[in-house]
Amino acid sequence: MNTILITFVVLYLAGTLALGVWAGTRIKNTSDFAIAGRRLPLIMVVTTTFATWFGAETVMGIPAKFVQSGLGAVVEDPFGAGMCLVLVGAFFAAKLYRQNLLTIGDFYRQRYGKGIEVFCSSAIILSYLGWVAAQITALGLVFSVLTNGAMSETAGMIVGTLAVLVYVVIGGFLAVAWTDFIQMIVLVIGLSIIAIFASDLAGGSDQVLAMASNADLFKFLPPPTFTDIAMFVGAALTMMLGSIPQQDVFQRVMSAKDEKAARRGAMIGGVSYILFAFVPMFIVASAVVVMGDSALDMAQNDYQRLLPTFVLTKMPLIMQILFFGALLSAIKSTSSATLLAPSTSFVENILKNLRPGMKDREQLLAMRVTIVIFAGLVLLYAIAMKGTPIYDLVSAAYQVTLVGAFVPLVMGLYWKRASTQGAILSLVLGIGTWLVFFPQVSTLGEHFPGQLAGLLAALVGMVAGSLAPQVLKSRHEQAQTHVA
Repeated sequence: MNTILITFVVLYLAGTLALGVWAGTRIKNTSDFAIAGRRLPLIMVVTTTFATWFGAETVMGIPAKFVQSGLGAVVEDPFGAGMCLVLVGAFFAAKLYRQNLLTIGDFYRQRYGKGIEVFCSSAIILSYLGWVAAQITALGLVFSVLTNGAMSETAGMIVGTLAVLVYVVIGGFLAVAWTDFIQMIVLVIGLSIIAIFASDLAGGSDQVLAMASNADLFKFLPPPTFTDIAMFVGAALTMMLGSIPQQDVFQRVMSAKDEKAARRGAMIGGVSYILFAFVPMFIVASAVVVMGDSALDMAQNDYQRLLPTFVLTKMPLIMQILFFGALLSAIKSTSSATLLAPSTSFVENILKNLRPGMKDREQLLAMRVTIVIFAGLVLLYAIAMKGTPIYDLVSAAYQVTLVGAFVPLVMGLYWKRASTQGAILSLVLGIGTWLVFFPQVSTLGEHFPGQLAGLLAALVGMVAGSLAPQVLKSRHEQAQTHVA
């Protein structure tokens, strides 16, 4: 067990906790807690947006998928995930920012009514289970690796959850934004230096690129068959569109100091995420060159340990400190955002409907209590799902919002004739179709992606549900006129 490395990690965790406590002294109301009082400059919108996406799966999940199956296997993340932020900046940020809302659920209430608000908010909240569980799972793995197994993964999950929970509960989104800013500096510098060192270990970047080329890892497009193309498109759209109606994305848009910062921050953050996600992919490709078949075996059987093992066994102490600082930065930034977002949505869009007339101070307390409760539930879920790949936990999280919440959001913003009846039918058909494609229900999912089928059904439901009553009303009025 490397006590020097562990000491640096503990000091780093203590520093982020102190920053969270400091941010907590600046929290005056729910707006400060949930969206940092809409005061963040462009640079902090960029860093907190980038930080939310750059999590455990980006450092440990995506690179292993890449060395196993090439770029086509990671179309969902980082390509789909990064494009989500670009689309948010281009088509959603300005429209939503002007409405001055606290949560994305507020939009559904204003556009469609309380029923759609509660249902969509519930779907959004549930979607966070897998995403936060992935970060907690990664924290448990990191602490287990750091202590050479002296701390079990379960114990590591508990310690990691507490480390994040304290500064989020105290400082809210203001603490998240400031810690994201610091953590992204650590992450970018740390992984960049490690990539350079890994390249030297592999004999130069040309050796790494040659290995990737020879293994056909740069192949992106799927085989030209209907099923393969459909699966590829379904995977790409899962995070590209399913991440748009998410509270953590909305918080970053609404926290900006003005509309321009909201729009540009999301787009810059998305492009930066796609580009920098290649860095951990390059590092793992270097590990394959250096470690040979043992790296490929680990990528196949226990890929989440590949990158930490490479750093611990092949790099000096200073590189280990940089790596684990960067890795913890990635995981903590994502887990803090994904703990805060569903808790805010629950209080604003569900609890306030059950307890109308809550004062601002009561809402603030409720948000903090909800964060603690949600963290406990996610921790239990992560422990129960231990062994599930981090990448799979994350990708599964967005399917429910893709088939349930995306169509009502985009049609509500861009189609004036979208109605509450259309939103209801969209939700019923979208989620119902998606469930039919589950492997426990049918074999349809083997030939066509359920999330893509659900998205198409949701679109049909919105159009049919919105237009049918209007057409019937028009015909009824024409009939009455004809009788008269």
